[in-house]
Amino acid sequence: MFTGIITDVGKVRTVQPTDGGLRMEITTALDLSDLAIGASVACSGACMTVVEKGMDGTDQWFAVEVSNESLSKTTLGSWQPGTHINLERALKMGDELGGHLVAGHVDGVATVKGVRPDGDSQRLEIQVSSDLAPYIAAKGSVTIDGVSLTINEVTTDAKGGAVFGLNIIAHTQSETTLGKLAPNAKVNVEIDLLARYVARLLRPEE
Repeated sequence: MFTGIITDVGKVRTVQPTDGGLRMEITTALDLSDLAIGASVACSGACMTVVEKGMDGTDQWFAVEVSNESLSKTTLGSWQPGTHINLERALKMGDELGGHLVAGHVDGVATVKGVRPDGDSQRLEIQVSSDLAPYIAAKGSVTIDGVSLTINEVTTDAKGGAVFGLNIIAHTQSETTLGKLAPNAKVNVEIDLLARYVARLLRPEE
């Protein structure tokens, strides 16, 4: 489990194809001394398992293997060497829950429809497809590229999808990749766990 509070922006340094997907190495400023092989790290919202770690000069890195299933549900297939990504280590018992409970299971890829300044903040408009739209609620929580955010308002588009607004404060802009987003960018979305289970209770036949 994670909280959606980003602790480092890492950088992809290698991408290699494998029989089951891709192997990536990611450089980071996180303390990896106690990061065990097999531990989980949220990489722009996608929970990945550490399969190797190392140090090259002053650059420390860890490696993950991305399955074809993850590639089909996330933006990870578009990552190249040099891509910056949001990183968060797994939550420990007793850690502060600063965002909301995040599983690291990306539900789909959304599109940035608009970006504009809003005082010191940045205003984003995000569009999700009709299968995710029922889980998006005003003042509810959502995870965008691993960042825990509060939804301002929601409208329905012509295809039954949803367009929702988010405010990205200056701190979040500088400490995550969200400050670099532009219209038409693709982002990973994880819906709120509570919304998922409430919907399941209301529609048990699905």
